[in-house]
Amino acid sequence: MTDEQKSFDALEERLNARKTEYETIPVPDAAHQAVQSGIRQAARKRKSRLRWYMSSISAAAFILLFTGCIRVSPAFASFVEQLPGMEGIVSMIRQDKGLMMAIDQSLLQKVGVTDEHDGTSLTIDGIITDESRMVIFYTMKGMKDPEKFNYDIDLLDENGKDLPVAFSYAYPKPSPDENVNENMIDVIFTDGTSPPEELSVVFKSEDTTSAEKWKITFPVDKNLTKGMKKVIPVNQALTVDGQRIDVKQATLYPTRLVLDVNFDPKNTKKIFGLSDLQLVDEQGLAWRTDTSTGEDERSIYFESMYFSIPKKLTLQGSGFSGLDKDELDLTLDLKSHRITGGPPGLKMVGSKVEGKDLIIDFSVAGRMDGGFVLTFKKVTDSAGKSYEVPGSSWSSGEGTDDSHTIVSSTIENGAKLKGEVKMNISTYPMKIKSPFSLDIPVNP
Repeated sequence: MTDEQKSFDALEERLNARKTEYETIPVPDAAHQAVQSGIRQAARKRKSRLRWYMSSISAAAFILLFTGCIRVSPAFASFVEQLPGMEGIVSMIRQDKGLMMAIDQSLLQKVGVTDEHDGTSLTIDGIITDESRMVIFYTMKGMKDPEKFNYDIDLLDENGKDLPVAFSYAYPKPSPDENVNENMIDVIFTDGTSPPEELSVVFKSEDTTSAEKWKITFPVDKNLTKGMKKVIPVNQALTVDGQRIDVKQATLYPTRLVLDVNFDPKNTKKIFGLSDLQLVDEQGLAWRTDTSTGEDERSIYFESMYFSIPKKLTLQGSGFSGLDKDELDLTLDLKSHRITGGPPGLKMVGSKVEGKDLIIDFSVAGRMDGGFVLTFKKVTDSAGKSYEVPGSSWSSGEGTDDSHTIVSSTIENGAKLKGEVKMNISTYPMKIKSPFSLDIPVNP
């Protein structure tokens, strides 16, 4: 056995050890639901940005979704050597086939810049980016109360302006050294946006009385993936439970595949999302989807097969989550709890005031089971004033009845709301079973 092979085997052993650590993390029953809520439901717009947050519980659950055999290529080993102490993150990323192939193609840009003060340091270890996505790997040392993650993140361009992007991040995971926390920020470029020439990553305390801030600025090497974009026309239609879905095109990037679809405006149902969606190649290998953006015109993001284009590709799903369009609007009497309109079985069971916010508890028939939860796009009072509903949380059971789920929706600055309010549903846990498949033409 060569020294190089011994090095790879030792690295693989370390990664599998970290994988075992994650598999033994105790995760509450609600953790998977928290993942779905964090990614799909707690999205809220701030200025020109869209952020998705996940709790520390959902971060643990999120890790557990990415398990399996870990094999190490020379480029992968080189990646870990460039980012010492990142084995835990790498063991998670390793299950994103497209991202790891991009790493194998040496598309990682090493950064290695640190900002340190007040006993806490932030290091941007490296990034992978193309025209569609950027993944930022970072390490924090000496973080105060890491389980609470009392930090906000800003991404700024070379002019110091907020990037008009969507980005998500899980709460940091402690490494064997409890003083070290490592994670990544996943950035989506939409609406014609692209990576900046220079990027600043800013961590700042959410405590308004604190001026704590860590800022790292570095150039972005866009030449690593310049011109690496492949468009595959599809232009085919699906009919799923009577609803028309037009599949426009697939665009391949080194870090992901973007499938553009259109839900026909003439459909009788509002489609919140397609269920159990995956792309399957001629060998039966499944390429997963993690999220999507848009309304009726939607971009769905899959793992990339850019460096291993299959001979055949089939889009498969088990149906969709949706509601009849005439069930999306409802009127709620906050005093009597009476609901007019909306989907059958939806009930208000209580409310409470927390600071300036109003929290309304609803009972929804059935269990979430990883599907969409009840969320609202907007709330309007009798005077026509609109209120934001930034997110929802939920727990199973209405009293002793585990066939219902209690969903708590927070109305920002709604503490003084009285009487009737109008509410518009943006997602709801109604699944329609109707399996479908569609062959995607792939150029050889």
